Parts: sequence; C-alpha cells; structure tokens
Amino acid sequence: MGVATDSPVNSFSSDDFAALLDAELDTASDTSPDREDSDADEDKLSSESISVKRRKMEASVDVEEIGTSSSYQMTENSSVSVKTDICTHPGVFGGMCIACGQRVDVEEGHVSLRYIHKALTFKDDEITRVRNRDLKNLFRQKKLYLVLDLDHTLLNSTRFMDVISEEQYLMGQIDSLQDIPKGSLFRLDSMHMLTKLRPFIRTFLEELSPLFEMYIYTMGERAYALQMASLLDPTKTYFGTRVIANDDCTLKHQKGLDVVVGQESATLILDDTEVVWGKHKENLILMERYHFFASSCRQFGYSSKSLSQQRSDESETDGALASVLKVLKRIHGLFFAEETEVGSSEIIPLDSKDVRQVLKTVRTEVLKGCKVVFSRVFPNNVIAENQHLWKMAEKLGAVCSTEIDSSVTHLVATDAGTEKSHWAIKEKKFVVTPQWIEAANYFWFRPPEENFPVNQNK
Repeated sequence: MGVATDSPVNSFSSDDFAALLDAELDTASDTSPDREDSDADEDKLSSESISVKRRKMEASVDVEEIGTSSSYQMTENSSVSVKTDICTHPGVFGGMCIACGQRVDVEEGHVSLRYIHKALTFKDDEITRVRNRDLKNLFRQKKLYLVLDLDHTLLNSTRFMDVISEEQYLMGQIDSLQDIPKGSLFRLDSMHMLTKLRPFIRTFLEELSPLFEMYIYTMGERAYALQMASLLDPTKTYFGTRVIANDDCTLKHQKGLDVVVGQESATLILDDTEVVWGKHKENLILMERYHFFASSCRQFGYSSKSLSQQRSDESETDGALASVLKVLKRIHGLFFAEETEVGSSEIIPLDSKDVRQVLKTVRTEVLKGCKVVFSRVFPNNVIAENQHLWKMAEKLGAVCSTEIDSSVTHLVATDAGTEKSHWAIKEKKFVVTPQWIEAANYFWFRPPEENFPVNQNK
C-alpha cells in the first residue's frame, strides 16, 4: 500500500491524513511486503486501514509526531484544529498540505519522495525531522543505511539483440521466473533482455539485512528498477518500497542522498561509478564492475572477453561481493562499538558518530605500512601528487614518494627496464603494475604482489 491515494485530502480530516502519513513513513522502512508498485494499487487506499489508524490517533494524539512546522490547538475530545493562517506547509501531497489540508504549490526547498508515492514532497526542514526520527528508530535496531547500485554492481543485463553467437548457449540455461530465489540467469521477455545476478548476491543481502536498511538506487528507468528489485528480492524482504530510479533524482545525471530518508552520517553507498556521486564520495565504496555479458565489455571499451564468453563467472567465496561484505560488517561493528574519548570514561553517543570517518579508517588499513614510488606511471609534465592513482594509494594508507630510499616497499611501474625498476629488483623491493593499487581499492586487502608482475619492455 502506498502512503495514501489520489482521493481528495478533504475526504477525511487533515489531522487524520497527517497521522496516516507519519504511520506510513514508519512502515515504509518496514521489510514486510505492504505495497504493490502498480499505479492501480498506488491509487487504492483501504478504508479499513484508515479507520484503524484513525482509532489509534484518537486514542493518543502526539502533536510533535504530526509535524512541528505548524501550530495546532487541542480540544477536550482530542480533535486537532490547524491554524491554517500560520501553517508553514511542511509537506505537500497531491497538491495539498499534509498538515492543514490547504492547496499549495510545490516551491523550491522541497524534496520529492516519488518512490514512496508519486505525489509526495517535503520541505527541507520537515524531511530533516523525518530523517532524525528515522535515525533514532534505526539506531535502536543497531542498523545503518546502505544504498546499492544495480547495474555492474549487483547484476548485469543485456538486450536480446546484443547477445552474440558465443553467448547463445545461455539460452539453454535460463532459470525459472516461478522460482526466482534459486536462479541467477533470467530471461525477461517483457523487457527483451537477459539479466545475470552477481554470484553471492543472495547471501550478501541476507547477511546485511540485520545490519543495514537497504535502498536500491539506479540511473535506470523505474520499470527496470522494479523488475530488477523483484529478481533480487522477490518477497520484498530487503528493500520494501525503497527503490529509487532516475526520475527520482534531483540533478540530471547525478545521484544524491537528498532523496534517501536517511542521515548522510549513517549512510554507506555501494556503486561501480564514482562520478555520479559528486556530493557524496566520502560515503562511497567503489565496486569492481561486473561484466558478465559481452555487451557490457563493449560498453566500457574493454577488448577482453566477458565472463559469459569465457563460460566462467566470479567466485562465490572470493569475488567482489564476498570481499565487500567483510568490509561492511567491519564498518558496522566499529560504528556500534562502545568507544570512549581519550582520557574520559564517557561513551561516545551514536548520534555523534559519522560512518564516513569509520569508512575512512577502515580504508587506510588496506595498504598501511607500504611506501610506494611510481616509475613511468604518470606523464612527465604533471604533478604526481595530484594524480588519481597517487591519491588512491594514500587513501588506502600507503605513503607515496617520488624518491627511492631504503624505506620504500613497493615500486609501481609499467616497465621493468627503468633505472628505478633495476634498483628495486636489486634491493629486493616489490615491483608491481598500477593494477595492484586498483585491486587493493576494489577488494580492500593487500593483493599478492606476484599476481601483478611488471614486464620489461623491449
């Protein structure tokens, strides 16, 4: 069921609607499958559910829970009358204020939550109130927020027309849409595409569910997002209605946490693309892209064969999702650990913690103790310290330098024939390709150096 329907707000009192809205926002994060996403079901509100919520509200009306942005006057029989002349209209539903019922126009400073209901928006200060309340509820469950990208992060899709001859064998390995939890490769005739779920995804979601309130956030269309959500979570156990698509974004070609009912300080993001999270890179865990289909490799300009062409797949136990699951569990554990300030016995309250700082701490452990020098990795006319790979190594805890000395542990090079490479080999230092740092960034552990040998150019 949606937050409400498109029936006129004045079909029942505005205080009934406000109480109903608050109650529905509480259950929007519930894991029970209480909402169908078709337009027909969105526009149908059970009179029985209204009656139940109305009785609850009449028994105990909490003005603050209805909205702090408006002025209310209580009467002896617990009815609520709204002073519409001073109502600041904290939110708008179907063109009407959720507090006083007046018809108002949506202006700047409103956040649209179309994925909860297509007609729902909140003012900035009201969404802040909702987030604060939601965070308290989440902390009581010892949970954080986790925003998950779809394509190349949790799954890979391809159109029928893009399936090449080397992949035709897949048509004989399609799993049944009648038994989704047991499958990983699906044929979606309505969308003319194949979708392959990333190995380990079922275990990944199951083990994170007690630790995180999870959202799907994709730049794809809503119909596609909902279809993918049904493959990942057919019983709506993990995501419920928390499926955000491109038409929910407030900036073109950019994802933002402004449409997530969660505090940024308690939210982690898992995505294969960094550039779309321009304002929230500190919340981001970057994923290695999942290229199961050949069309996926072509899309990103890779000349290598896809996993489907190799008739192979990622490892369940050592793949990207298994690796990042360990990271997410560690971050969660550190966040909820009872830490005290240095020199004090006072426990740091949860609302004073920031998961971005915990993420930063865990990331710096990856290459801690490594001192890296680069050789022929950057052009001669650039400042090495400003280059992406240099910054990546530092974020992973490595110390980077332009000079070789006895404290250097790793030489990152593209050619084993350089003077620095000869020195490193003679001094028994590790000589690795730039991909060694990139692998550490994706898998969150120090990769075996022998897997990244540098060849001597002739």
